[in-house]
Amino acid sequence: MAIEVVPATTFADVKTMVGPKRPDANVCWCLSYRVPGKENLALRGTARGDRVRALMKEGPPGVLAYDGDEVVGWAAVHPRADTSFATNRRIPHVDDVDVWSVWCIRVRPGHRGEGISHALLAGAVEFARDRGAPAVEGYPVDNKGEKVDLTMAYVGTRALFQKAGFRKAADTESVLNGFPRVLMRLDLG
Repeated sequence: MAIEVVPATTFADVKTMVGPKRPDANVCWCLSYRVPGKENLALRGTARGDRVRALMKEGPPGVLAYDGDEVVGWAAVHPRADTSFATNRRIPHVDDVDVWSVWCIRVRPGHRGEGISHALLAGAVEFARDRGAPAVEGYPVDNKGEKVDLTMAYVGTRALFQKAGFRKAADTESVLNGFPRVLMRLDLG
């Protein structure tokens, strides 16, 4: 299997990865960290997909993984300054570097356990590097090898980020699914 990770420029494939099965459903669409909290809460049903489509006109909101022609994975990556991590009180700022954030890594059912999350994280780093990012951060759970509920696994694990060369830069006050989240960072300079 040769997985290719590319910038997310095809709305239909982004929808496949983060959109709902029913167009009127209120699923995340990977907007919860990308848009201000009040806006995120106000967006309902099809307006969520419309907002993603509008964001895509500004540039790819992340990267997609493909196995041949089939989309099999998604990773959201964007400058932290334009996300809710810029003002998040539970996840600290290590310094004033204009870092990029990776906050969602998702692999389609039937394709998990094939290393796609590793390819997605590497692709997100390359995407950020190609756009001048000096560093990339992630905020995964530190699950110490314990099983993470699939609905909460989107943030990744500390081990995933470590294997990609990230180092722990700080503890956070954020907890997800009972596990503490840590700030992992990869300097690109």
